Amino acid sequence: MYRFKQSLHFFKKPNSTIRRFSNLQNAGPMAALLKTRSVIRFTGPETVKFLQGLVTNDVRRLINSQPEDRTNLTATNVPFVSVPPVYAALLTPQGRFLFDMFLYRPAKGVEMLDKDGSGPGAENEEVEVFADVDGSELDELMQTLKKYRLRSKVDIESVADDFSCWQRFGQDLAQKSSEEPDTASLGWGGGFDPSGQSSSQGNNRGWLWHRDPRLDCLGFRGIFPSNTTPPLVEADKETNEENYLLWRLEKGVAEGSAEIPKGEAVPLEYNLAGLNGISFDKGCYVGQELIARTHHRGVIRKRLLPLKFVSDSGKEAEQKVAPKSEVIDASSGKKAGTVTTALGSRGLGLLRLDDAFKGSLTVRGLDDVKVQAIKPDWWPAEWLSDQQEQTAVA
Repeated sequence: MYRFKQSLHFFKKPNSTIRRFSNLQNAGPMAALLKTRSVIRFTGPETVKFLQGLVTNDVRRLINSQPEDRTNLTATNVPFVSVPPVYAALLTPQGRFLFDMFLYRPAKGVEMLDKDGSGPGAENEEVEVFADVDGSELDELMQTLKKYRLRSKVDIESVADDFSCWQRFGQDLAQKSSEEPDTASLGWGGGFDPSGQSSSQGNNRGWLWHRDPRLDCLGFRGIFPSNTTPPLVEADKETNEENYLLWRLEKGVAEGSAEIPKGEAVPLEYNLAGLNGISFDKGCYVGQELIARTHHRGVIRKRLLPLKFVSDSGKEAEQKVAPKSEVIDASSGKKAGTVTTALGSRGLGLLRLDDAFKGSLTVRGLDDVKVQAIKPDWWPAEWLSDQQEQTAVA
């Protein structure tokens, strides 16, 4: 059974109603405070250059991205424009996963940088970047970042007590997100929002809901001050973080070191390229050699997949499967993969694609539990061979 690790800060809205949903397939918009995530802040003129040489994605997009066409106003009438966040990972030198992060830049103006993250005025510009990170790994991540900092002109600090991470998700929200491109940024400043106006008094930044940079179907994500409730979060729409986990499990998306094994996971096998977490033309970063070699070779035999655990009778098998359980092909007795995350009858597993969609998968030691692997709708067709695709559809 998946257990949430405690983050370093706790936020609870007075008199709030936290909902748990038994069926998320048709659930409408929900919002969850992500207690498993924490926030750190980077400041200094070489912030972008430092991160650019460290993580898998192109951090220059925080500077060079085209901002919203309109100028937005907070409730305090401070003008600013919004810049989309960047999802990225920090790897070992051998190209194995260590940490994931969502990088945000408070909108204070945009200045173009060159390929190494420097540019006119960069030495004097005080760049500020916030990162949404795995709270259970916060101390180790801070140590790792400071180890790589060397003489870079960047300060790194935890602001876990001051800021919280939130996610808005749900069936209706996912559909609206993909159909209406102008909803990329919502909230205090992302267009005038009466529900956020009173909460944003005294706020001079414009903390926004941004479309999740990984997939539209995941909804919206944002960092907000911990002593406030984000806009668009109503008492009957706030839900437990477990529901967000279930939403991700059904989409086949892992998050954090508890679900993407630290020091072991190959990012491409965990689909980070398909989740917009890797740039293949940004230049060098830590662990880049293995990623580039694997990508250009074009052969990835194992991938992370959504799993459903059922009994012999076809009913969902609740609370029997644990992470690290082996998935085997009952017809041959050979190992097909490993369960990486499990919550009730749902989970994620790293499976061999040649075996993933066979109808004879089970959990070693639990002969009465059958495993059904599901191909996510968002997967590119080229991730499966024609034979694998036919088996998955069948």
